[in-house]
Amino acid sequence: MPRTRRKVEEFIYRDDTDTTVAPTSIPLSDLVLPKSELRYFIDEEEVAKIVATGRKNGIIEPILVRPIADSEKYEVVAGAKRYRASIILELESVPVVVRSLNDEEALEIALIENFARSGLTDLEEADGILRLLALKLEVAVNEVPPLLHHIQNQLRGRLAPNANNVIGEEKIKLVLDVLTELGNIKLDSFISNRLPLLNLPDDILEVLRAGKLEASKAKAIATIELVETRKKLLLEAIDESLSLSQIKQRISELITPQSEEQQQSSDKPLKERIDDTFKRFKKAKAWDNPKKQARIEKLLAQLDALIS
Repeated sequence: MPRTRRKVEEFIYRDDTDTTVAPTSIPLSDLVLPKSELRYFIDEEEVAKIVATGRKNGIIEPILVRPIADSEKYEVVAGAKRYRASIILELESVPVVVRSLNDEEALEIALIENFARSGLTDLEEADGILRLLALKLEVAVNEVPPLLHHIQNQLRGRLAPNANNVIGEEKIKLVLDVLTELGNIKLDSFISNRLPLLNLPDDILEVLRAGKLEASKAKAIATIELVETRKKLLLEAIDESLSLSQIKQRISELITPQSEEQQQSSDKPLKERIDDTFKRFKKAKAWDNPKKQARIEKLLAQLDALIS
């Protein structure tokens, strides 16, 4: 159901006959999280805010759950942070709305709820959408990206007129409808802005999934081919909270050829090179920049440790 057609709460808490599904209360111990959540990490500060509110008023907004087959347990579909807050508050029972949902419906509702709240990172959005499309198309998740590229080429008229691998209109409509329903996402935009995130180097994907870096910064750092250099800048970006412009500046410095003066200096004995570097360093414009001063402190500490 498109989030533009009705509020997400109405979509979640009304059944197919447009009848309101009344909340009920069940033991917290009967709830479990899904095996594969949309989020790679949960912001502890956001959970703490819910806990603070919950100490005064309890958990008011119901958690959406679905029955687990052949079990007395219920799986959390929407409301994972409220569930975690309830555990911290040591509540015996929580308000829930129970709906019988299959895997496809549960994932779709979870995506819609998070999209409406802007609660997912770019990478989480990409993974979630691919998972949903895989369920709807009945294919493996890794088959979806090439299929999307194929649809894009077909819509742009890039396939030969007699091509045997033309994708049917029904399948194309299904894909476009899913993207529209999740927030009017355009196929071209999804392919150019979201899919490339899944092909980033593993070290960058790791920090993205941990929520330590924004996608725009990650993509910039990924342009560095030398692994050790890339990892070094990645750590600096996280430790020093570098802005995107600062990251681009450092990348520019990394790929800029050495000046003639620097080249001549590198040919000198090490002691002379240290003297030359120190002279240039004293003239540098790093002293008024707090973040650069922090880096200088680190370098000096490393030098002290080296010579002691």
